[in-house]
Order: sequence, then C-alpha cells, then structure tokens
Amino acid sequence: MMRKILAPFLTDLKRTVSPPEPYWRSLHYFNLYRLIVSGFFVVSFLVLDRIPVYGADDPRLFFGVSVVYVFFAILMAIAVRVRWPAFIMQLSVQSIGDAAFIVLLMHASGGVKSGIGMLLVVSLAASSLISKGRQAMFFAAVAAIAVLLEQSFRLFVLDVKEDYFQAAMLGMGFFATAGLGYYLAKQVVASERLVEQKSIDLENLAQVNELVIHEMQDGVLVVDGIGRVRTHNARCEGLLGPPPRIWSDLRLNDYAPALAERMTRWNNDRNTIFPPMRVRVTGKEVSTRFSPIDAGSDVGAVIFLEDVSLQQAQAQQIKLAALGRLTANIAHEIRNPLSAIGHATQLLQEEEHDKTEVRLLQIIRDNTLRLDRIVQDVLQLNRRDRAQRETIQPEVFLRAFIEQICLAEKIPARGISLEMESAQAICFDRAHLHQVLWNLCVNAWRHSRQAEGSIRIYVSAAHLENVVQIDVIDDGPGVDKALVAQLFEPFFTTFSGGTGLGLYIAREICEANGASLDYIEVAPGGQFRICCKGGSC
Repeated sequence: MMRKILAPFLTDLKRTVSPPEPYWRSLHYFNLYRLIVSGFFVVSFLVLDRIPVYGADDPRLFFGVSVVYVFFAILMAIAVRVRWPAFIMQLSVQSIGDAAFIVLLMHASGGVKSGIGMLLVVSLAASSLISKGRQAMFFAAVAAIAVLLEQSFRLFVLDVKEDYFQAAMLGMGFFATAGLGYYLAKQVVASERLVEQKSIDLENLAQVNELVIHEMQDGVLVVDGIGRVRTHNARCEGLLGPPPRIWSDLRLNDYAPALAERMTRWNNDRNTIFPPMRVRVTGKEVSTRFSPIDAGSDVGAVIFLEDVSLQQAQAQQIKLAALGRLTANIAHEIRNPLSAIGHATQLLQEEEHDKTEVRLLQIIRDNTLRLDRIVQDVLQLNRRDRAQRETIQPEVFLRAFIEQICLAEKIPARGISLEMESAQAICFDRAHLHQVLWNLCVNAWRHSRQAEGSIRIYVSAAHLENVVQIDVIDDGPGVDKALVAQLFEPFFTTFSGGTGLGLYIAREICEANGASLDYIEVAPGGQFRICCKGGSC
C-alpha cells in the first residue's frame, strides 16, 4: 500500500526536465503564503505578547519554530528564484517542511484542539493543485502520519489524555482535501490540454491564413480604425511600391494617400464603387475593393488590390491567341503575291509614264511596302518567345545603340542624350532590347521638337529590389489622355505610315524577357519605361 502511495512521488523525482514558467510562478506564490503565515506567528508573538492558545503549552518552542519557519520560507524563495533543485524536489521539500513545522507549532499550542493543524489543509490543497495531483495522496499521508505521531507523543510521553477522534478527523480531512485537489487538478490539466490544442489549431489556422494571403495574386492590406497598416502581403509592394518606413509604424495616409482617401469615402458610404486608379510610383493601374473587418463594426477594413493591367493583358492574350495563328497563316499566304505585285510595280516604274501613272504606281509601291512591313511584324510577333537572354552592361550597349540609330535615322548626334544613374547589369535578349529601344526612339523623335537633347534615355534603379528602369523621354506634347489606354493595342496608330504593331510587339518582347513596358503620364513630353531584371542571367 505504501509503495503505491510513494510510486508517483518517486517517479516524478526522476524527472529532470524543467516545467513551464507558470509552475514556478505558482510555487513562488505558495512560498509567499508560507512566509506570510510564519511571519504572522513571529510578529504576533513579539507584539501581542503571545496570543492565547498559540504557544500555550511551550512558548519558547512556538517562537523558535516560527523563526525557523520564516528562515525556511526565505530559503525556499531563493531556491525557487535560482530554479535549483528541481521543481518536484522543491515542492516535496516545502510540503514535508510545512507538515513538520505546523505539527510542531500545533504541539507547542496544545495539540489538535489549537486549530493550527487546519493550516495543513491549505498547504495540501495548494501542493495538490501545483503538482497537478500527482503527489496529493503522498502529501496527505505525510501530514496525517505527522499529526498522529504528535498525538501519540502527547499520550505516551507527556501522558496527556486526549481523544484520537479529532486527530483522525483531521487526517481524514487531509485525504479528502488531497482527493478534491487531485480531482480539480485533473480538470485543470484537461482544460490546459484543451486550451493548448485550441491554441495549436488557432496558430495553424493563422499560419494557413498568412500563407494564403502572401501567396495571393492580389495585394492585401489590413488597416485598423485609425488608419494604421496592421498587415500586408508582398504583392502590395509590387502594386503600390515600397513603404517610406517600416510597416510596424506605417499609416495608410503616409503610404498611399489616394487609397486612404478612398477608404474614408468608403467608410461614409459602403456602397461606393471606385474606378481603377493609377499608382504613380509603380505605374500600375489598380482596382480597389474594401471589406470591413467586422460586419457590425465601423472601424478597420481589409483592402484588396488587383492589377487591372494584368487582367487586361490576360484578356488580350486570350483574344489575340486565335488571331495570331490566323494572321500568321494569312501572312505566309500574302507574302508571295505581295512580292509579285511589288516586283511588277518596280518594273513598270522603270518605263516612261505620264504624271498620273507615275503617281498611281508610287501609291501601289508604297502600300505594297507597308503591307510587307505588316507581314514582317506579324511573323516577328510569332517569334517573340524565342528570347536568348544574356547579361548586358547598359552603358556600353546604349552608347553603341545611340550611335547606330543616329546614323540610320538621320538623327543629330546630340539629339539623344544618355543619363546613367545606375550601372547595374541587366538580363535581356540583346536583339530584342535593340528592337524595343529602336521603336521607342523612332516614335519619340517623330513626336519631339527634333532639337538637341529632345530624347533622353535615363537608366536608374527601381524602388523594387533587383529591378532596373530604362526610360525613353521626349520633349514633345505627349500622348493624349484619351488615347493612353489604346497605346499598346495591336493595329492602333496615329501615324499614317505606321502599322500599329510597333508598341504592341515591343511590350510582347519585353514580357518574353521577363520585363515590362509602360507609358508614364508626365507633363510635358512622353515617357516610356522598361522595367527589366537587374544582375546576371
């Protein structure tokens, strides 16, 4: 029987793993209670000159035990603070020490009838809860044995005739308290396990939510009622640009004033529908959607940001996929008869004709050449994905490019200027980059004042990491706002001799190289921006 009672105690003594911090905190408060009780006995004995009953039989023993009890509590407080010895050892020493000191105080005060033995009930209850019921019965057995030994000493040694009934009842109270403490401790353990499981589930759910948010193609911003950005995903920086300071202390009005203004309007009217807005930093066209954090709350919102240009590009790709295959087949079929018409026209122009016939033949020749350029552009469009990227040093490449285009297009040597803010290498197909810049510079020169420095090629590092920007800027009137949305549509042109495929093909080539081409609305002049990958390929 005794072996069964001691088994949990002996098992726990073998444990060397330190328990969590709340266990030590509970042990600290338990020892604080012990210090208060022992200190009360010392103070009451000194100040009140021995309270009746307490220390009635042996005042010197009562005072001495109280003082030693205080030092014991202080020693245990130090042990708890330094976390040595092990937790279960400290709890056992404290509980056994309580039984010894309280029984001695009870003996000095006249035995069980003094009522001091009831303090052991509190000590047993506390130790049972702190140990989660593992040593409850052991501590109860120690306390009961101590009380019975004290009662036997009074009977057989001091020859004090007292009934064992009160001692037996007190011992039963110890076991009842231990049993109740054991039951409550089991309930606490079960509750802790449930809370721990729920916390794990909530943590897993939070991690899943965070993963989903960060992997979303749309930007997500969570903003509280005072406009502070609580969380975001990486896509936000791609759409809105990097923040001016760390996210933890960022307000929406400082990061994106236009978005903050929309949120204010949305708070006033939840049914407001906003058109897409263009972000100046990134040049992206973004649609915004607001959702309240709590359906019944007026503060805080989740802001969803969607790249409209990406949607338009996807729709355009789908729409033009079939058209591309069709035009490629038609181009191959047209090229042969077109070549025959052009050759025949050239032969006819070598003969003598009147002015009217010469003018008509020239019209045929010019339109034949224009159709041939369209056929070449269509065939080239189908080869846009054959990009062979290489590492290019932009300054060397651009200086050679400027020299070539000035000679070929009869542009003055100083008509194009180069400004290098960043010398970082870029990853691009050399022939593709040459074609894109050629198209942009020819258009820029056509619409510029055609003076010295009318075209600026400006190379800089983008706000985004490892991205290089190449801007082609002219000093002309710029693009009419009504026409900006159509700039990159196929067959759209404002030049009578153009095919309408130049900018469309340029953007397609950029995308094939993992880059982007956008028109930046500035005043005055026109500005096209190539954003490409920096560094080695």
